[in-house]
Amino acid sequence: MNFLKGVLIRLGITAVAFWLATLLIPGITLNSDSATETVTTLVLVAVIFGVVNAVLQPIIKTVGCGFYLLTLGLIALVVNGLLFLLTSWIAGEAGLPFHVDGFWPAAVLGALFVGIVTWILGAVLDRD
Repeated sequence: MNFLKGVLIRLGITAVAFWLATLLIPGITLNSDSATETVTTLVLVAVIFGVVNAVLQPIIKTVGCGFYLLTLGLIALVVNGLLFLLTSWIAGEAGLPFHVDGFWPAAVLGALFVGIVTWILGAVLDRD
């Protein structure tokens, strides 16, 4: 039961981070007609983002280990931006009204912003 609670908290935190990103970062849009559609879209986009990160991030870090070392980890900004853009593309293909205009600055800043917000909210809300 604690595991499920933790997953739901993380999902909610990520959805809130995506919502804030749509409000604050130019180029990240969520065009919905109702509050219910907005919440549903944000939760589904958070799920897509989580799956994309869970599946691709470890593979990319393993394959690109040399690039991470060579750039002192700065390549992570590029990788996270691309994963954010991939999330937008998958959401679009699924018919969700979430869109990221392009890699720079929207996807890179969006990924950075969502990462920071989820970290902060996770530290505040996910206490055992």
